[in-house]
Amino acid sequence: MPIIIDLMLSFFKIGLFTIGGGYAMIPLIAETTIGKGWISEEMLINFIAIAESTPGPFAVNMATFIGYQMAGVLGVFFAVLGLALPSFIIILIIYYFSKKFMNNVFVQDAFTTLRPTVSMLIFTAFISVFVATILPTDGATGETTFNWFGIILFAVCFACMRIFKKLHPIILIILSAGIGILFYGFIL
Repeated sequence: MPIIIDLMLSFFKIGLFTIGGGYAMIPLIAETTIGKGWISEEMLINFIAIAESTPGPFAVNMATFIGYQMAGVLGVFFAVLGLALPSFIIILIIYYFSKKFMNNVFVQDAFTTLRPTVSMLIFTAFISVFVATILPTDGATGETTFNWFGIILFAVCFACMRIFKKLHPIILIILSAGIGILFYGFIL
C-alpha cells in the first residue's frame, strides 16, 4: 500500500476512535507511528514538544509533522485529511440529528461515562512523556540516564503555574527553551 494511503487510513482510524481532543490521541498516535516504524519514541516526544509549542490544534500539528516525515508535503495533506475527516463526518451527522441526540438519555449517559476514559487517556499520555523525559535513552549508545535537571524544571514550571494563575504558558515555554539552550548548550 502506498505510504500516503497508509498515512490517511492510519490517521483516519486515530481521528475516528479517539474522543477528547489531541492529548487523548497521543497513545493511539504513539502505538500507530512507532508500531509501524515510522518514527522513534524519541522523535515522537520531540514532535509532541514542537506540536505543543506551535499554533494550531495539537493533533493536526502531530499529523503534519509525521506526514511530512514520511512523505513530504503530500504526506502532510493525506495525514491531516485522514485525521480531520472523521470529525467532519461525525459533526455533520450530529448537526443533522442534534435535536434528537442531545436530549436522549442514552447519549447523556454515554458522555458521562466517556469523561473518565478521556481523562485516563490524557493521564497516560502525560506519564509516557514524563517518563521518557526523566529517563531519556541515548540514541547512539542505548544508555538510559536520569534527567535530574528535567525534574527540577518540571517542579519549577508546575509551581509557577499553580502560584501565578495568570502566567501565560507561552512564557514558560520560551523561558524553558532558553534555559535548555543555556544549560545543555553551554554548561553540559
